[in-house]
Amino acid sequence: MKVEICAFSQRKIYPGKGRLYVRGDNKVFRFVSSKNESLFLQRKNPRKIAWTTVYRRLHKKGVTEEVAKKRSRKTVKHQRGIVGASLDVINARRNQKPEVRAAARQAAIAKSKEDKKSKAEARKATKAKSVGSGGAGPQISRQQMKGGAGKGRV
Repeated sequence: MKVEICAFSQRKIYPGKGRLYVRGDNKVFRFVSSKNESLFLQRKNPRKIAWTTVYRRLHKKGVTEEVAKKRSRKTVKHQRGIVGASLDVINARRNQKPEVRAAARQAAIAKSKEDKKSKAEARKATKAKSVGSGGAGPQISRQQMKGGAGKGRV
């Protein structure tokens, strides 16, 4: 069942009802009643005629019971922990005195420097060992390893 809409009053036109008006430029208009058609042909503005749907929409008639006022949700701020630090730890750090925080920072920097130094020394020691024992064979360039033109080739 196809329900059409009136070109003047915007009301529903059920099958078997209404009137059809075709203008000279082949534009089709459907009307619920001859009253609507007559007002349309008189070039009346449906926005100014009180019983039309357009007028009622424009002047906000009969919408209060249908649509309640939209509620706006207020955003609620939540504090959450970050990866690697819970909320308690974050709050404890925030409430620390600046001197204590600076001292802790200096200690952390000194510790990381020490670790870096010890790693560098360990790396140096292992490198010295490998050069001392593993350097028995002849030195071969990368080009010779790949099979490029080197000395002794014919």
